[in-house]
Amino acid sequence: MGKRPGTGAAALLSDRRNAMLSFSAKTLDELAAKIGKAVEASPAKDIEKNVKALLQGGLARLDVVTRAEFETQTAVLLKTREKLERLEARVAELEARAGPPATH
Repeated sequence: MGKRPGTGAAALLSDRRNAMLSFSAKTLDELAAKIGKAVEASPAKDIEKNVKALLQGGLARLDVVTRAEFETQTAVLLKTREKLERLEARVAELEARAGPPATH
């Protein structure tokens, strides 16, 4: 009699190993879910929520801007300074052309 494929000791071990792996994965998923539920119901989760709320409340009272707003205002300030320097140079040029101011 010939052996049928998949009926030897190696096939039996392979089947057991696959069954154990799927059982282990399912067990680990269930365990992870139980741990997650336990953490959510624990005082640690309440403390975390309270600390987050406290920090959010404190930060909301601060007069802060986002990084994007800060960068925008920095660019506006730079352009304003450059324009002021050009205007100051222009005024100095016009004053030099006009000569000294008249005194009464």
